[in-house]
Amino acid sequence: MTDAAEPRPAENPIDPERSVCVLIGVDDYRHLDKLRSVQHNLTELQAALMDPSIWGIPGNRIRKIANPSSPAELVGPITEAAELAEDALIVYYAGHGLIDRNERQLLLTLPESVEGKSYTSVRSSDVRRAIRDTGTAPRRVLILDCCFSGQVLTEMTDGHRQDVEAAVQTLRDVEGSYVMTSATRDRPSHAPDPDDCTLFTGALVDVMRKGQRGGPEMLSLHDLFVAVKERIRGHRPEIPQEPQAEDHNGVGRHGFVRNVAVLPRVVIQEVERPHVPTRWERLRTPVLSLTAGALGLALGLGTQPLVHWWHDTHPAPAAGPCAVPSPDDPAAPRADLLDHSDELNSQSPNYEKVKGLSALALSSQGKNVQALVLGDNDPGRYWPVSLGSPFHLNPSVSTARSLILTDGEKIPNNWYDGEAMAIENGGTTMLIGSETGPAIRRFDIKSGMQVGKDFPIPKHLRYYPEGAAETGRSIESLAVSPDGRYVYAGWEAPLADDGDQRGRGIIRIQRYKGASGQDYVLDGQYAFLAEDGMFLSDLSAIDDNGDLLGLERQYTAGQGSAIRVVQLALAGAKDVTDTSSLWHVQTSDFAHEELVVDLATCPVGGPGAVAVPAASPEHPLLDNVEGMALGTPWKSGRYKGWRPMYMVSDNNDSVAQITRLYSLAVKLRS
Repeated sequence: MTDAAEPRPAENPIDPERSVCVLIGVDDYRHLDKLRSVQHNLTELQAALMDPSIWGIPGNRIRKIANPSSPAELVGPITEAAELAEDALIVYYAGHGLIDRNERQLLLTLPESVEGKSYTSVRSSDVRRAIRDTGTAPRRVLILDCCFSGQVLTEMTDGHRQDVEAAVQTLRDVEGSYVMTSATRDRPSHAPDPDDCTLFTGALVDVMRKGQRGGPEMLSLHDLFVAVKERIRGHRPEIPQEPQAEDHNGVGRHGFVRNVAVLPRVVIQEVERPHVPTRWERLRTPVLSLTAGALGLALGLGTQPLVHWWHDTHPAPAAGPCAVPSPDDPAAPRADLLDHSDELNSQSPNYEKVKGLSALALSSQGKNVQALVLGDNDPGRYWPVSLGSPFHLNPSVSTARSLILTDGEKIPNNWYDGEAMAIENGGTTMLIGSETGPAIRRFDIKSGMQVGKDFPIPKHLRYYPEGAAETGRSIESLAVSPDGRYVYAGWEAPLADDGDQRGRGIIRIQRYKGASGQDYVLDGQYAFLAEDGMFLSDLSAIDDNGDLLGLERQYTAGQGSAIRVVQLALAGAKDVTDTSSLWHVQTSDFAHEELVVDLATCPVGGPGAVAVPAASPEHPLLDNVEGMALGTPWKSGRYKGWRPMYMVSDNNDSVAQITRLYSLAVKLRS
């Protein structure tokens, strides 16, 4: 077992393009204590490994397995990854660990695992065989962060210690292996903060992101191990936790990640990227006349190795027309996907993780677009965000701010469910819609203080017993007309008395009339038919005449999300304020709906261009999109008359989902 010996210079670097990672985490236990930190472990470690400034493994070569329900679901992905790995197979596990008291063997737990019943867990020998006996990868790496606590996310007790030394034995008979564990055989692992990574994985990610001053340009696995031990000792000396490692055939000395402390940060730009000729391109010109005939013959015979190589190493970006025709020209698209970014998924300004984003509002629209994003449950927080440009998103988040009620108190935990946001004219105040209540309130953007009294909510739009709103599906969207005269509040789901028409939910939109910064009064109520099974997630005002954009969303387990944006015209629709039930109202009385974007029809680019969220396996672009904002029309250029549109997804603080930002160009009917 190695310790903090002097690390040798990194050699023979591990190639991320030819390696495969499997990140396994279990946090949602039925019979053991839940481990919230494991979710953060998977998210932060994946982001670090995919960061091109650190290692840069492609999204299609790293897989997260959250809460596998059976041994097959835990071990199966390891064997599948081993078959694909050409250089290194890296397997990471975080969760509770138990010991088989008869065999003294490490058990990796599952959500249904029970202490004392080894058959409810996965034996380390099964993991060993999956890593050792499958595929041809010359290097195999196992990283174990096992928590043995009897009390959730606090210092563990003697009753939940595990023999971690057994974990180090897991790969003894594998040539070219490296094993790193979070603790010794007689000490537990720790997770001091349920809203952050465990102590061990948090230190590992921190070393990856900050590097090692004075270290080599490439950090080896052993360099990381030594730095992690030092980080834990220095950061939390009161916690007795000693990571362990074992190296076979020098794999621990091989270069693994870039040392960002001594190397300049890698910047990936999607537009105006300077072209560096490849070796093939440098050789191509003098030999072109000799190779053209041979290449043409190869292509004519159906052999396309160069074409396949090029597309594999230069995947097309996820950008281009979405398959929804323009209202003026059926042959032309109505929307183009311009860019997307998952950068928000890994940002934690001042150690406050950006998560649960349910609303998006633009605060300025210069070359570097500025916005606010709203968190839905954590509690009453909003973040200023710099988005970059719609053609090249480069989001950066500032420190979170808290909403404060009129009594001077912050919004209490487990009370607030903020789902909607709109910035008023003048840019100093914002309106926030909460499903708890339901309620609409005005807040000062700079201080977060509530300004004035709550907006009136019609009785029948409230929850039972006063009204007929579905619990947890009330105010989901807010929009302010450009002149500030109207505020529109959209309910997420039909009222119990309204229902649906053949699966299409009847959604109500409450309109308020007034002036920005002043009191608004109830003005009118309108309804529209959402698409089959869809809910209303957000609204944006197009003009002062009642034209709106509506964001429709649906999630089906095993199939993923469906995301649509529609143009709604309230002009000509019937005011249904006094209509108690809408199931019998004729369709002509509803607001007209016209499809603008179906996100499933937008291009996803080449392999790995878009990371696939586990919640939407069938389409990589789709996730739980909840926020939308509409920019002002372009006055020149290719998209003259079109408008930029931004969307953001809510990851629900889940490792199965991604906080993703989208930018599109949309052509709206005037």
